[in-house]
Parts: sequence; structure tokens; C-alpha cells
Amino acid sequence: MDTLGTLPDIRFQPTDGFCLNPNQELYWDATALGKELMRSFELCHSCRMCFKYCQSFPTLFAAVDHHGGVASVPAATVDKVVDECFQCKLCYTQCPYTDKEKHPFRLDFPRLMLRAKAVSRKRTGIPLRDRLLADPDRLGRVGTMLPALANWGNTLRPQRVAMEALAGIHRDKLLPRFADRTFAAWFAARAGGVETPDGENPVVLFATCFVNYNNPAIGEAAFDVLRHNGCRIACPNVECCGMPALDSGDIGLARRKARSNVRALLPWVERGYRIAVINPTCSLTMREEYPELLDDPADRPLAEAARTVAGAVRDLSEYLFELRGEGKFKEDFKSTPGGNVACHAPCHLRKQNVGFRGRDLIRRIPGAKPRLVAECCGHDGTWAMKKENFASALTNGEKAFAGMREAEAEIWSTDCPLAALQFEQACGKRAMHPVEVIARAYRPDGFPQQIATTGEGAGAEPAKEREL
Repeated sequence: MDTLGTLPDIRFQPTDGFCLNPNQELYWDATALGKELMRSFELCHSCRMCFKYCQSFPTLFAAVDHHGGVASVPAATVDKVVDECFQCKLCYTQCPYTDKEKHPFRLDFPRLMLRAKAVSRKRTGIPLRDRLLADPDRLGRVGTMLPALANWGNTLRPQRVAMEALAGIHRDKLLPRFADRTFAAWFAARAGGVETPDGENPVVLFATCFVNYNNPAIGEAAFDVLRHNGCRIACPNVECCGMPALDSGDIGLARRKARSNVRALLPWVERGYRIAVINPTCSLTMREEYPELLDDPADRPLAEAARTVAGAVRDLSEYLFELRGEGKFKEDFKSTPGGNVACHAPCHLRKQNVGFRGRDLIRRIPGAKPRLVAECCGHDGTWAMKKENFASALTNGEKAFAGMREAEAEIWSTDCPLAALQFEQACGKRAMHPVEVIARAYRPDGFPQQIATTGEGAGAEPAKEREL
């Protein structure tokens, strides 16, 4: 029999309002949600391990202390706690009270915040700005119709001031540029259709909406690296992963995008394809959110399909490292950065607990010395774009900015394209995706230092300096 000292505190056990599945009526019950908010806030206030991860926790703790208890915290402050959570997930990765740790308290603060926002938005409606940001596919389609005009307009001060006033996008926020040609169009032209004609390692390349509409160069580098390593690549028609919709509290839109993607990807998975996803936020959403979003008792086949697709999802660097473990990754590099490479590990990559495979792959390049920076950059999806969050986002990313600078590296790398945008905003330095570093290292003209080809394990030797 357990002693009293080892029994869990009954106050912190899940209440009868506990629910993480938006397909259940209980999820949308405001009274049930209130019970779980009270329970979770009490637990977090008693622990305080997560005070440093975002503004939500200091706001919560200060309010509880000031008002003498969780029950007395004003509703407006609760709303502020919810809004200040930007879904970095770091609190979950460190929390000792989660399902991951098999703890009976089953605390999942990020998902509770998503639930609270969704319930609020259902009651009050979704603001215009959040409706716009919730669907990057729609923004991307519009922006790539006349990309030169859209990009020029985003640099005009009067337009940015108007955008801030009307849509709440901060006037100083560096916005992604729209591409002249989408990655999907580039792939179709390069591959001759939805799939390359050959290759022994079948993989679906989930390029993500950001790569498709804003930075196709990452997708092109991924294509080159995958083909170099004997992959048969498919690029079916898919949508945004749905995380921006979740962030906006639009569960319906997130569910529709998840359903569409699962139906598009399932036939490939059933044929033995793995899914290599370029952005860790998207791979995290597909792995962890799809099985919940589509866990509908009224559609069990779709729920099972979501779990099947989730099981096939890999972060792109994770997939390439799996190929290496299978003896299928080529290390015939022709050039090297030849020194320190600052390697940023995004929050959503760390949440997946798959290791730092982008850094590990860069380490295979002779002469490259990756320096890991495992700090939040502060961008966090669309959160940093909002007028009220812009300054906080830069503050939240200070440790990451300092770590990247302190690496004293000419080459910066991050697995997250939006983190790269944040580094450019705060540091004036462009960070490449690890797959772009690998793609360049496969070429003799990729980096100034070429790799000697004579002798086993030959190192780097200087070559004539050329423009990076």
C-alpha cells in the first residue's frame, strides 16, 4: 500500500472536464474547460518550472500571487495567458506531469491553451487578422499571382502602416517574399509529373506551404539531395499542415486541411513511401495533431488513416539520417564550409524527440564543425507577425540570437524556415536549411573550400575564393 507521501495530490488529478479531442462535445463545454484551466493553473503555479519559456507563465504566476489564488484571477487575465502562449511546446518537453512521462496528472499546457482559444473563438468569432493568417495557402496563391507587386508593396512604409492598422501585422516585421514560381510547379516540370520516374528509396516530399509559395530553393535543394541518394520522390497535391489554423483557434479549418492531407498521402504510405517534411512545425502537426483532430467516432476509417500517415512522417533531416543508418546516404562531398557552422535546433524539432539530425548530417562533411544552439528563436508561426507580439518575439529569441552569433560561424543553419526569417530580422544573417548545406557540399563549387579526393578520409583543402 502506498504511503500518504507518495499518493498524488487529488487537486491535480484530471477533472471531469478533461478532454483533448475536439471531436467530443466535452471539448467545447466552457464549464468543463474552466475546471481544467483551474486545475492546470494550480498545478503550474505550485511547480513554476516553466517560468522562463514564454510570457504566459509569468503572467499567470503574478496574477495568482496578486489575487491570492487561481479562483480569483480575472477572466481578462486568463485570456491574456491564453493569447501569450505561442505554442513553442517547450513547457511540455520539460514538464514532469505529462502523458509522455506516464504521470497521472496528464498535464498538456499547450493543448489546453489551444482548446481555450478554440472555445473562445467559437463564442466570439475569429478576427479578420487571424482568419487571414490561418490559411497560408490562400495568401500564397494570391501573393504568387503577382509576386513582384506583392513583394514591392510589402516594403512600402505607407502600406505597412495601413496593414498594421487594418490587419494588425506589425509595420516592422520582416515578411516572407513570394516566389516567382511555386515549388509544386518547379517539381512538376523537373520530375515530369507528380513523381520522379525512378529511384529505389520511395519518399513523399512534403514541401510545406512556406517552401511552396515563399522559398522554393529549400525544396529544390531537398530534391537534389534526395535524388543524389537514390530516392524516388513523389510530390502529390497537398495543403498547409493546419497549424496556423490551430493557432488561430479555427479547429474546423485545421480539421479540413488534416483530412485533405491524410486522404492525399495515405495511398503513398500504403505503397511503402515515407513522408519527409521540410518544416518541423508541419511534421509535428502531422505526427501529433492529426490523430487527435481526426479521431472522430463517426469516421473510424479516417481516424485509422490519420494514425497510419502520422506513423510514416519524418522530419526531412531525420529521414536522411535514416537513409544513412540503412547504408544508403552518400558522403561523397566535394566542398566544405571548412569551419564552424551555427546549427539552430527549433522548438518543434525538439518536441518530436528525434535528435538533431540536421547537425549530425552537417557533421559528416569533412572540415565542418557544427555548433548547436538549442534555444527558441521567438518567431513561433504567425505569432511574431502580430502587432502586440512583435517586440516580445524578439525578446524571446535573444538567447538564440546570442548563441548563433557566439558560434562565430560564416554559415548559419536551422531546420525551420521561419526561424531563418527571425534570424534575418534580428541579426541580419540568412540561415540555410541543413539540406541546403548538404546540397552545396555535394558540389565542388558549393563552398570555397574543396575536399581532396585522394586518400581515405581526406580533409578539406583551400580552393580559390569565390562568392558564397
